[in-house]
Amino acid sequence: FILMATPRRLQVNESASISVVRFKDQKIIDPVAIQELGQELFDLIEKDDRKKIVLNFYNVEFLSSAALGKLITFEKKAKRTGAQMILTNISPEIYQVFAITNLEKLFKIKDSEADALAVL
Repeated sequence: FILMATPRRLQVNESASISVVRFKDQKIIDPVAIQELGQELFDLIEKDDRKKIVLNFYNVEFLSSAALGKLITFEKKAKRTGAQMILTNISPEIYQVFAITNLEKLFKIKDSEADALAVL
C-alpha cells in the first residue's frame, strides 16, 4: 500500500473501473499548476494503472495553451498504455479552442459525465 500525495489540482472519484477526474482550478494557466496537474494525471495511468478515465471540465473556465499541451501528452500516454479517455462538460468557450486547433478530432468528447460513463 503506497500512500499517494494528496492531489492538489484534481479531484478523482473511482466508480467501478472508471476514474472520474474533476479539475479544482477554474483557470488552468499557471505553469507550476499545469506541471502539478500533468503529474497527477500521468500518475493515474503510470502508478495507478487506470484504464478508463473521464476528465470532467465542469469547473474549468480557461485553459492555457500549455495546459492543452499537457492534455495532448496525457492522451498519448493513455493511448500507449491502452487506457481510454473521454472529456466531458467542456464549456462552449473552451470547446471553441479545441475546434480551432482540431483537438476535437484527437480527443473523445461527450456532453456529460453520464454520456461518457455509458460508453466506457
